Amino acid sequence: MAPQPSGTQRTLNNVYLVFFAIHIPVILFVDLVRFYPEGAAPSISLTIQDYYVNNFHDKFFSDEAPSWFTAYLVLEAVYHLPVSAWMLNALLEDHPQLPLQLLIFAMQTALTTFTCLVEMLSWPDYSIEEQLKLCSLYVPYLALAVVMGIDSSLRLKRIIEAKAKAN
Repeated sequence: MAPQPSGTQRTLNNVYLVFFAIHIPVILFVDLVRFYPEGAAPSISLTIQDYYVNNFHDKFFSDEAPSWFTAYLVLEAVYHLPVSAWMLNALLEDHPQLPLQLLIFAMQTALTTFTCLVEMLSWPDYSIEEQLKLCSLYVPYLALAVVMGIDSSLRLKRIIEAKAKAN
């Protein structure tokens, strides 16, 4: 039997729950808009994306996006979206697979977000202000992934140690 979540774990589970609840509409209404057939994107998606590109000048969501970024968006569609939906229920039920799935999600998210940050910080035509503005969006996302990775690693460590002691 898995140990009951500690107060810290419950708090982090609630943070993750809010994150995944927000992440799903962001994927559907912002990140995946470029994959929608012409005229099929909801008007709210186009409005949000226009606002975002015009105010944050994020090349990843413009015609200047590097080709590898499309692969990251495919990962959002085929991995992040279904896993995020699964996480909503798994977090509420403290599913036994939760620590492992959180770790996988955290590692993939940290790696892709870090790659985007490195790329964005190398854009020579961006002012410090523009870089800081974009960092204000990307760094918290990276920080959450790092916290999630550390948290899930510690959860898995406790489970493995408890199994080892039981044997």
